[in-house]
Amino acid sequence: MMNPMIPTMKWTGNGIRIIDQTRLPSDEIYLDLVTLEEVCEAIGTLRVRGAPALGIIGAMGLALAARIALNEGADVMPAVAAAAERLRATRPTAVNLGWALDRVLDRLKSEGPESPGEIFACLEKESLRIHAEDLEMSRAMGRAGAAILPSGARILTHCNTGGLATGGLGTALAVAFEAHLQGKNPHVFADETRPLLQGARLNAWELKRNGIPVTVQVDGAAPWLIKSRGIDIILYGADRIARNGDTANKIGSYMLSLAAQAHKVPLYVVAPTSSFDSKIPDGEAIPIEDRGEEEVTLWGGRRTAPEGIDVFNPAFDITPATHITGWITEGGILQPPFTEKRLAAARSSMMRGGTR
Repeated sequence: MMNPMIPTMKWTGNGIRIIDQTRLPSDEIYLDLVTLEEVCEAIGTLRVRGAPALGIIGAMGLALAARIALNEGADVMPAVAAAAERLRATRPTAVNLGWALDRVLDRLKSEGPESPGEIFACLEKESLRIHAEDLEMSRAMGRAGAAILPSGARILTHCNTGGLATGGLGTALAVAFEAHLQGKNPHVFADETRPLLQGARLNAWELKRNGIPVTVQVDGAAPWLIKSRGIDIILYGADRIARNGDTANKIGSYMLSLAAQAHKVPLYVVAPTSSFDSKIPDGEAIPIEDRGEEEVTLWGGRRTAPEGIDVFNPAFDITPATHITGWITEGGILQPPFTEKRLAAARSSMMRGGTR
C-alpha cells in the first residue's frame, strides 16, 4: 500500500515549497514561495488551502518574513509583526491560521531572542514544530476514527480533508487512510464540492493514489445517495468550531447534516484541537468568508451565467452542534462544551499516546 503522506508543503530554509492545488489532478506542480507576497497570493487563490495547512504555512510565512528582513539588513521584529497582520487577513474563517500566528508570536515573547539571527531561528524552529505536531495529530485522528468504522464502511465526505488540507496526512481522510491500512476496505463517496470541486479534484486524487475505492457525486446528489444506496457514516472537517460545537466547514456541509438527521446517519467532524475556538460561544460568532462571483459565473474561462446577475458565494456554512454525533480529535472523540480546559486535556491525551 502507498504511504498516504503528501508533500503539501516544506520549509526549504529560504522559502516554502508547496504543491499547487489549483493544478490538480491533471498536473502535479510544485512552487517555491520566496516572498511574503507569494505566500499571501498562494493562500488567497487556494494554491494552498485547508485549515490545518493554513496554520502551518502561516507560521512558516513569519519565518520567511524574518529571513527576508535578515538578508536585507532590515529590522526583523517590525517585519514579522507586519507579516502577521497581512497573513491573518488572508482567510478570516479558518481559525488555525490565527492560532498558529499567535502561537509563534507567543513563543517569541516567551523565549525573548535578541539578535536578528536568534529571532529567525526561533520562528523557524516553532513553525517546524507546528508542522511535525500536525502530522502526529493526523495519525491520532485517523486511529480514533478508524476504531468506530465497520469493515467495508461506506463513507460520505465533503470537500478535501486529506494531506492536501493539512501538513501531509489529513483529518477526515486520515480516518479512511487508517481504515484502509487496517484492512477494513472502506469505500469513500466524495461530494464534488462546488464551486471549485475540491472533492472531485483533490479528494478523489488522494484516494485513488492510495488505492481506496472512491465514487464522486455532485453535491445535490448526496442526500439521494444516502437514501437510495446507503451510507454508514458521514465524515468531514472543520475550519472553526465554536465552544458549543457549532462547526464551520465548506459550503454544502449544512445540507449534508440535514440529510444525516433525516436518515439517522451518524455525522462526525474530524478536526485537530487547533480548529476549535473556545473564545466564541456559537456559530453566530464565526465570520464567513465571501468569495468572488467569478468562481460561480465562470468555468475554465467560459461564462456559465449571464452577466450582471447577483451571486451568493459563501465559502463556508455552519453545521449546528445538534446535527453532529461527535468530534474526532487527536485526543479521541469529544463532546461540547469545548472549553480550553477540555481541549488542553485532549492535547495532553495525544502526548501520552492515548485516546478516549
